[in-house]
Amino acid sequence: MSDKKADVLVWGPVHAALTQNLERDFTVHNRWEIKDIDAWAAEHGAKIRGVVTSGVYGTDNALLDKLPNLQVVNSFGVGYDPIDTAYLAKRGIPLSNTPDVLNNAVAETALALMLAVSRRIGEAERFVRAGKWLNAKLPLGNSLNGKTCGIVGLGKIGKTIAKRAAAFDMDIAYYRRGQAYPDVSYTHYGNLIELAKASDYLILIVPGGVDTQHMVNAEVLKALGPKSFLINVARGSVVDEKALVASLLESGIAGAGLDVFEDEPNVPAELLTLDNVVLTPHIGSGTHETRQAMADLVFANVSGFFDEGKLVTPVSV
Repeated sequence: MSDKKADVLVWGPVHAALTQNLERDFTVHNRWEIKDIDAWAAEHGAKIRGVVTSGVYGTDNALLDKLPNLQVVNSFGVGYDPIDTAYLAKRGIPLSNTPDVLNNAVAETALALMLAVSRRIGEAERFVRAGKWLNAKLPLGNSLNGKTCGIVGLGKIGKTIAKRAAAFDMDIAYYRRGQAYPDVSYTHYGNLIELAKASDYLILIVPGGVDTQHMVNAEVLKALGPKSFLINVARGSVVDEKALVASLLESGIAGAGLDVFEDEPNVPAELLTLDNVVLTPHIGSGTHETRQAMADLVFANVSGFFDEGKLVTPVSV
């Protein structure tokens, strides 16, 4: 039985199409527009049955405590580390995310960063704009062909990255604790240090959270070495950013392509001055097509839950 017009709390601004669909079919409360959250919760908290958030906004357990009849949380994005899944599990509240629809876009971003830092694209563009081409030559870059692409996190996005990197005639290796994947022919490393030593490019595409916090530390960066590059399209928390800055300043690694940072949108000032670092503002899934597909999937999850009691892409909490 359809249960449209249920009250839904939207944590932060989301895709325009998703906003339009939610406002058409549900009673929407926009958290960022609420000036006195306690007063609002006293009046409306008991009515809220759904929350729509994202991997950027996450949730706040103190506010969720004020929503006694909350039945579901739907997140825009594949990563959900800012959401306390243990809390949701304790309350029996299911969670959905948006897997698969952003695999290609994130993989494209990883390859774009790898190409940009290798061929000095950002530096070259600044070189031309500054008029330096008139009386100087840009230093040579590096080829991807024949190099080893080490992937940390060979999930669906990782496999998509591997497929694209292989098209550049790169050798693919990956890190996974324990046994190798039985259906994968790429070289497996059960030790991240060993993968870093073997890699010309180390691409990070693991979930954020306590299990991966600072897994790439000074020791891993030292193993990667002065001729190799780090590419991060995962979460900023995966890398010890202070160690990364130190390594780059000391030429401990050749360079980096970074789409994510520990304290977004704040980027360490030291990185802004380095030509061998390519910086992008967390654009991994940032294409019109992908964001539309993500918006459609979030709405399908919200509608599916309130129409049929089923989520399209539930997360195991």
